[in-house]
Amino acid sequence: MTGAGSATGWTLIELVVVVSLMSTLVAIAMVGYGTAVTRAREAVLKEDLFRMRDAIDQYYADRTEYPPALENLVSEGYLRAIPEDPFTRSTATWQVVLAEYDPADPLAQGVFDVHSGASGAGLDGTPYAEW
Repeated sequence: MTGAGSATGWTLIELVVVVSLMSTLVAIAMVGYGTAVTRAREAVLKEDLFRMRDAIDQYYADRTEYPPALENLVSEGYLRAIPEDPFTRSTATWQVVLAEYDPADPLAQGVFDVHSGASGAGLDGTPYAEW
């Protein structure tokens, strides 16, 4: 049997402590979630760049010239499609680096390398455009 002075339930101080602990845990979880999403996008970007660079190298090995544009990698069967940049969410923002000018064959300039067109820097501090 309970006495007349005992009450059931939570006091105001207990509620404030519980709510502040929950708020702190939610804030920590949100920061972790944001970092996880960025890490996932960076992993996709690295994989896309690797695949496109590999396709450029295969194209060069087969034809002894670089592709005139990224779209040629798709039309010639080296890629199924140009991947979407995970940060710009577009296939048109890839920045291509043309091969060095060859005076013996001035029309032979083609796509030598590719970089992301995204602004900003990765979690490691390097700009996405330099990856």
